[in-house]
Amino acid sequence: MANDVKYLEYKGRAFVRENDTICYGNMSDPYILYLLIMSYKKFGDTEIPDKIMIQVLSTDQSKPFADRIVKQGEKKGLYDALDLGVIWLERALA
Repeated sequence: MANDVKYLEYKGRAFVRENDTICYGNMSDPYILYLLIMSYKKFGDTEIPDKIMIQVLSTDQSKPFADRIVKQGEKKGLYDALDLGVIWLERALA
């Protein structure tokens, strides 16, 4: 049953958000993209993600977490963070 779970996909890869954390990619690949929403800003009556930490992580569970970070950065706005992160991920997977 667990294998029947369907996730939202973006450009053919799973896109999963839980609270302030977004994971993008397939765990069967050597790398995934990890986005952490660090702050929000008001836009009318809504709060939208503002400051985002971007990390490309190795999926190798045998490594300590600090050694799994391949690339890290920060962007303003979810769109810009996801756009840059997807480029980094595609380059790491190439």
